[in-house]
Amino acid sequence: MNGVIGDLRTRITAGRPGDRLPSVRELMGRHHVSPVTVQRAIRVLVAEGLVDSVPGKGSFLARPPAPPAAPDLSWQTVALGDQPRGEEALPELLAVPRAEAIPLSSGYLDAALQPVGPLGAALARAARNPTSWERGPVEGRDGLRAWFAAEAGGALRTGDMVVCPGGQPALTTAFRALAKPGDPILVEAPTYLGAIAAARHAGLRVIPVPADADGVRPDLLAAALRRTGARLFYSQPLYANPHGAVLSAERRPLVLDAVREAGAFLLEDDWARDLTIAPNPPRPLAADDVDGHVVYLRSLTKSAAPGLRVAAVGARGVAGTRLRTARVLDDFFVAGPLQDAALDFVTSPAWHRHRRKLQGALRERRDALLTSLRRRLPEVEPAMVPEGGLHVWARLPDGIDDAALTAAAATRSVVVFPGRPWYAAEPPAAHLRLTFGAASPEVLDEGVRRLAEALATLT
Repeated sequence: MNGVIGDLRTRITAGRPGDRLPSVRELMGRHHVSPVTVQRAIRVLVAEGLVDSVPGKGSFLARPPAPPAAPDLSWQTVALGDQPRGEEALPELLAVPRAEAIPLSSGYLDAALQPVGPLGAALARAARNPTSWERGPVEGRDGLRAWFAAEAGGALRTGDMVVCPGGQPALTTAFRALAKPGDPILVEAPTYLGAIAAARHAGLRVIPVPADADGVRPDLLAAALRRTGARLFYSQPLYANPHGAVLSAERRPLVLDAVREAGAFLLEDDWARDLTIAPNPPRPLAADDVDGHVVYLRSLTKSAAPGLRVAAVGARGVAGTRLRTARVLDDFFVAGPLQDAALDFVTSPAWHRHRRKLQGALRERRDALLTSLRRRLPEVEPAMVPEGGLHVWARLPDGIDDAALTAAAATRSVVVFPGRPWYAAEPPAAHLRLTFGAASPEVLDEGVRRLAEALATLT
């Protein structure tokens, strides 16, 4: 039969759709096989879509099928209605760049800085442990919750925490648990665009409060709390994303007083606790919270690896109960092996070695990026020298559009991200968020060189 199939394939390759193929009798005589064998061979090619067999007329080269009509999906626009403003920016930020592109914008560590060896070993140990595969408490493994509670500075207990599959789901849980659609929420300006998107997706009205190099302005925060009646303030007191500010020692008690007097909650996103460059960063605000106004959020994803989707959010009292209930409604619980591997890793010497190594590597890369900017792009001004985190917040020259520069950089295979989505309202000036943690010093310098070329085309 293979000989018949090969013969027919040769004719199919040389012919055109609609050509008649040799008859069964011709193929029997040429290959000295039975009619059953020839018919089986033809059925194989019919099944592949190469041959049309017409009873009483013979076999023909198959004609390509007519292309299917384009589906009409326009009805979805009516069914779904308006898209909430700002949601499109987050998928763009998280898009994986092309392999040849230089990443000057990323929310994750360069692969060379990720502790994949110790993480892999911890996950392998967890996978071999039969109890890892059991359901466990829906709030998370007690050991991991205790670790997160201790990292908050001692004010929170194990039972106050709930484990989440990453910082973004933790944000979504907190917004839904602590506010209802239509409520106002205060955020720093600028702030993490993922928080803006999540708050708007939850139906909240996002209201910005200006921040500077010392963090959020306490006087303006107090005024905004009084004017709006907001009962939730989202804040990043340590190495705020995108600008890198640290809430100053003088402002810490003033911010807590403003929240306390308003009877509000402060959601502390401690995302960069392990991404320190300067030694001895200030402790979490949650450590100074007496009456349960601070809700604490901490993630391991940024400081370890994108695949370690483990975070926790916690609060005391009824707020903690609502957080745990909202989390369970989302996805029941985080996979046991991943929780056990995370706890294994952060309680091992490998975690401390990783943090020490990371501190030096981030310092080297931050300094390399700032040096390249001074040498190649002196007209682009960093708002401050960040003492931790992953980013430099850079102001563009007057008259330069951040989106246009982003597009021009993309044509030179450099990935940057415009500043406007990081503001909940109109931005006061054009900025770029430039990341120093996702590439080596040499690659960063080449990226800045190409960025300078892109800027030149706009000026």
